Amino acid sequence: MKYLVITNGTYGDLDWYRSRIGKFEKKIVVDGGARRARQLGIIPDWIVGDMDSISEPDRRFMEEAGVSFELYPAEKDFTDTQIALRLAEREGGREIVIWGGTGSRLDHNLSNIFSALSFLARGIDVIFESPDLAVCFVRKQLVVPGKQGDTVSFIALSSEVSGVSLRGFKYPLNKATLKINWQWAVSNVITEENPLVRVESGILAVLHYKGPVE
Repeated sequence: MKYLVITNGTYGDLDWYRSRIGKFEKKIVVDGGARRARQLGIIPDWIVGDMDSISEPDRRFMEEAGVSFELYPAEKDFTDTQIALRLAEREGGREIVIWGGTGSRLDHNLSNIFSALSFLARGIDVIFESPDLAVCFVRKQLVVPGKQGDTVSFIALSSEVSGVSLRGFKYPLNKATLKINWQWAVSNVITEENPLVRVESGILAVLHYKGPVE
């Protein structure tokens, strides 16, 4: 099943999200993400978190709509986004798309991206989507759904990612090795339709900027 997680992060053009709402079987709101859900006309299946950032009108709206709340204390060992990911897995999610999971908070960005690794290890795909940036992960092979001129960076998330091959990019690679403590495969550019990424071992994050980056 394909799950959507709506967080309280940066969004941009809301029309971009509205055109994609129908792709998901289940929807989870993370705390203050309730505001975004209401703006997008989404009644989620669950709302999770410690409720420290949701407004009272948004909370009341969700309660009256019959949304299931999963409440947690403010002092806990997990982020609200991690709780949402675990809920999606518990309920049978095999592909989880996160909206608002990337933005200006570097600590949140890193936490979200690295938290995805444990789910990838259990065969669950996690993707971060926004109008300007998509973050996905490669274990074996990925066709990047981009266009010519888009900027793509590749970040090793395992201590070593070996056998990295890139086709359809300005700077191709052939069975290269990337290491987590020395990241150099950044700011590549798509030159052909359906560019291909292959990995022999390890996990590679693909940061796809939908357009050129200055």
